[in-house]
Amino acid sequence: MSLNTLKLVASKRPGALPQIVQRRNRLIAKIWEQTELAKAQQEGKSFSPTKYRSVKDAETGERHNVEVQKRVRAWWFTAENGKLCLQVRYGAKALELAKGKTAIEVGTISDLIPTLDALKAAVAAGELDVPLEAVSATMRSGFAAK
Repeated sequence: MSLNTLKLVASKRPGALPQIVQRRNRLIAKIWEQTELAKAQQEGKSFSPTKYRSVKDAETGERHNVEVQKRVRAWWFTAENGKLCLQVRYGAKALELAKGKTAIEVGTISDLIPTLDALKAAVAAGELDVPLEAVSATMRSGFAAK
């Protein structure tokens, strides 16, 4: 293969992504986990993704990575009226989707996956940037130096 057959361009590698884009990507990844959890529950299976954790060996003092099961908690619950409600969470906090409203009434488990897909599209379009920024600011204030 010759270098002449390739398309050469003058390009600069982008720096770090803006904070809001990083938050959107993180939330989209969590919504994907919830979608997979919902699919697994509908099929009667369990869903437990894995992550790597750094562990220090007690005898040698060396660190090495081990694969551990990641616990995924469902964002949905059954309300008093018997319908399924979905609460979008960022970290330990629920996002306020509208003034005073933190949950989406889904209805049944079969409606959950399309709702999560619509939610993922809304996050990618930037529709939840304001509540995402608000929750992030409250979480950051908890880490402020005291």
